[in-house]
Amino acid sequence: MTQSNGQITIYQSTDGSIATEVRLEGETVWLSQKQMAELFDKDVRTVNEHILNVFEAGELIRETTVRNFRIVRQEGQRQVKREIEHYNLDVIISIGYRVNSKKGTQFRIWASNILKQYLIQGYALNEQKLQAEKDKLANLRQAITLSSRLLHNKELSGSEAQGILSILEKYSHALTVLDDYDHQRLQIEGTQVLAHPKINYEEAIGQIRLWRDKENLGSLFGNEKDDSFKGSLATIYQTFGEAELYPSIEEKAANLLYFIVKNHSFTDGNKRIAAAIFAWFLERHQYLYNASGEKRIADNALVAFTLLIAESKPDEKETIVKVIINLINGKN
Repeated sequence: MTQSNGQITIYQSTDGSIATEVRLEGETVWLSQKQMAELFDKDVRTVNEHILNVFEAGELIRETTVRNFRIVRQEGQRQVKREIEHYNLDVIISIGYRVNSKKGTQFRIWASNILKQYLIQGYALNEQKLQAEKDKLANLRQAITLSSRLLHNKELSGSEAQGILSILEKYSHALTVLDDYDHQRLQIEGTQVLAHPKINYEEAIGQIRLWRDKENLGSLFGNEKDDSFKGSLATIYQTFGEAELYPSIEEKAANLLYFIVKNHSFTDGNKRIAAAIFAWFLERHQYLYNASGEKRIADNALVAFTLLIAESKPDEKETIVKVIINLINGKN
């Protein structure tokens, strides 16, 4: 007989003499030493000795077959929560064969059936959700592909890697955009029309010098190698006819970040300057934060995208820029 309640299922032996709660998690079942002792009608010390023998013989690996679960149990007059070791089906079967093969076989057959039912039911219950999330999963794969070079060359720290992945997971709209690109239907939508005066070279280079002096970054930091920084600023305000090529705040900011990184305009601090100017540009236009007061792109994610630009190939520019635009646009 089986009664299910979320992750807990009740196992009852065929003769009705045993009834115990069984945890289902990670596509397997879990029992404590006490539960195994009850199941196989042995004392806990005997079960513990067999478990030690299983691991000492290398039959199973402890790290993959043992897990702590917090359970509530009665101790005297009070209920307390304890972290109790539980063992998965592989361990349970091994112990069952050692102490009582018949009961072990019964439990194995039951567990195999209940796990099959559990997985089928879980799939059915989540089918709609999985369907709704399929674009997100495909998009995340695309994003991971774009950033794989960074992860392999170890230039991206663990925090920054988490930042880029969490920001991609958080913004479902941006993930949809990635999928749209994959199917050649990517559009720039939901952007904010630029309504502020444009920033000029003197203002921007002045900010860089302020950062250098404030942080004591040395004379090489922000030292221009050529006029390409000035050119990057001019490029985001280019027009064709009477129309701007990058009309919105988001388009200007994303392309400015890309141009500064790729132009290698400075002797030292090129990537840091690119990320800082990107954030400063958004702040300058009162667009760094969304309506909830959160940064439109987290600091570690900005670092990750800056590194991603540096590692990217020229033919990936459109993808990267459009992703950044849609991460910071009005839909997020």
